Amino acid sequence: MGRIQKFDRPTVVRAARDEFWNTGYEATTVTDLERATRVNRSSLYHAFGSKRGLFDVAVADYLDAVARPRLRVLLSGSSDASGLGAYFDGLAVETSRRGCLLVNCAAGLAGHDAEARAVVDTYRAELTAALRHALAAASPAVVATRTEVDARARILASLSMSAMLIARINREEAMAVLAAARDQATTWIEGTHRAPHGAVRPGDPGGRAAH
Repeated sequence: MGRIQKFDRPTVVRAARDEFWNTGYEATTVTDLERATRVNRSSLYHAFGSKRGLFDVAVADYLDAVARPRLRVLLSGSSDASGLGAYFDGLAVETSRRGCLLVNCAAGLAGHDAEARAVVDTYRAELTAALRHALAAASPAVVATRTEVDARARILASLSMSAMLIARINREEAMAVLAAARDQATTWIEGTHRAPHGAVRPGDPGGRAAH
């Protein structure tokens, strides 16, 4: 039995993550992973079990290092449109390069793999919840009903994910979608109307009704 090659695990995971991110799970071969990580396949199999095992670890790293940190600005409790603006601006920078690993996965592997589908859908729910928090926390001049906040969060989440999906096809259109989402969020926040009974209080991430 050959000697197992030693390597720095975080470095290898990041290299594999970027390879999957650039190429997609199904199009990435073990040879591609050997080249990207500079680790031979026997060592990769010994450490991660399989190509899928390495992919799962890479996705977990993507969530922790890229996707979830992106949501922090939405959870900051900003009382105006700045949090949402910063989110969409940051997403535009990332999307202009290579889209989103999770959305790319949703277009391929997750279509026929329940475990991968659950990971993508969990992130979709996290994104929607973060957008809902930002909308509810935004300007005191805007107080929307819980139903309105929920609907708006779903719209912005859908625009975010669709932009990341089409980024590889038409980057200019992806940027236009994100700009439209940013403008729509700003319009909602900067608009003014009287708060109806049972409206969501700004800053209330749970969407509890004001009394």
